[in-house]
Amino acid sequence: MSTQLDHAYAVCRGITRSAARNFYYAFLVLPRAKRNALAAVYAFMRHSDDICDDPGLPLEEKHARLAQWLEELHQVLAGEASDDPVLLALADAQRCFQIPPELFDQLVQGTAMDLPEREQGGPGPPIAYRTFDDLRAYCHYVASVVGLVCIRIFGYRDPAAEPLAERTGLAFQLTNIIRDVKEDAAMGRVYLPEEDLARFDLSAAQLGNGFDPAALRPVLEMEAARAREFYRAAEQLLPLIDADSRPALWTLVEIYRRLLEKIAARRYDVFRERVRLSVPEKLHILSKGILRRLAA
Repeated sequence: MSTQLDHAYAVCRGITRSAARNFYYAFLVLPRAKRNALAAVYAFMRHSDDICDDPGLPLEEKHARLAQWLEELHQVLAGEASDDPVLLALADAQRCFQIPPELFDQLVQGTAMDLPEREQGGPGPPIAYRTFDDLRAYCHYVASVVGLVCIRIFGYRDPAAEPLAERTGLAFQLTNIIRDVKEDAAMGRVYLPEEDLARFDLSAAQLGNGFDPAALRPVLEMEAARAREFYRAAEQLLPLIDADSRPALWTLVEIYRRLLEKIAARRYDVFRERVRLSVPEKLHILSKGILRRLAA
């Protein structure tokens, strides 16, 4: 590996280590080449998210920068030189693991779906998703596509792995949505579908005017039940990916599943403080993942 490419992957690993609080632990039990590739994918997504979440950028500028970021990737994938370490590493990972380039287009498209159609104004957050099917379409771009990218790096032969990876990504995203209700509402984003809120006499406006944990518990509990169903796909996916990647997927699934159960144990009160697994809890899961790798 060239010195420049070595440096590029080191930059991506640094971004992953500092920002990917859950993914990072799973990456550690992968072989080096696969760990590097996933770090490059994460760093690419992180930059896209940072553009979207930058409060100092006008809406039009965010769209322009996302488009430019994707165009720069297209140029590097076509063989043009780049000094950007993230794009350099990602292009190498794409070639090594034969990741369909259109999946990266879909990842950026998913990021753009978090942007409002126009600059926000008026009270309360907007309703972004009317039905669960609407939400699932969004989750496909921001989470299920991530699953499809990851299994290219993990390695698989049975095409049945693909829909299972999509469903596993959906389980992770629903867990994130439940955990981040408060933070998302503060940014003007409501992912809980309107039809689900209405079932419990709730509305998106209530998420912008303060939080009543007892009132919101039933709808969060319902979304958690859906997530648990999707986590079953991960159990079916594990034996379909290459043996050297199974400990990493197991570690990642276990971290997210335990996060969901920790939220449930707090009776879905995600409003007083952010619910997360502690570093010792993650290290305990990681140690089990390492043992699984050694036994493989």
